[in-house]
Amino acid sequence: MMTTNATQGQSATASFAGQTYAANGLALVRLTMGAMLVWVFFENRGKGLYTAAGYAGLIRQYIATSHSPAIWKAVMAQAANHAAMAAPMQAVTEISLGILLVIGLLTRPAAFVAFLYLGSLWVSEWGTAWIWELLVPVLASLGLAVGRAGRAWGIDAVLARRRPSSLWW
Repeated sequence: MMTTNATQGQSATASFAGQTYAANGLALVRLTMGAMLVWVFFENRGKGLYTAAGYAGLIRQYIATSHSPAIWKAVMAQAANHAAMAAPMQAVTEISLGILLVIGLLTRPAAFVAFLYLGSLWVSEWGTAWIWELLVPVLASLGLAVGRAGRAWGIDAVLARRRPSSLWW
């Protein structure tokens, strides 16, 4: 015979600050991912990786040492050859995604772009780093996009009250 506790259903939907525990958990992951991207921006800036020479050098190192597919190495070679344009684009991408995730604005598209960006970086580094080093943030970003992580502790929560069916938040 199976018995149920009336409080089990309550614990699954229990809330903290008006949000479910799951929403708060996603918000915590969102803040962590955003902080990571902001941190990486300043770390890369300090290393000179947003200069044409620094960016091209790093990409050429990936080409030489990674186990990425040949087609992906060709894409990386194009980025290295156009480093004067690609390096600042990467800088803007990293800092923008980080800020959007930290403040919880346009979280779904920002998290999906982070998923694509970090996924491309993961493929670029195949064989040069521990496989899980970037795979976890890649999948966390996808989870943030799917889970609408900006609806707790973010600006998206305010926007969702006005337009709850919007796919943007």
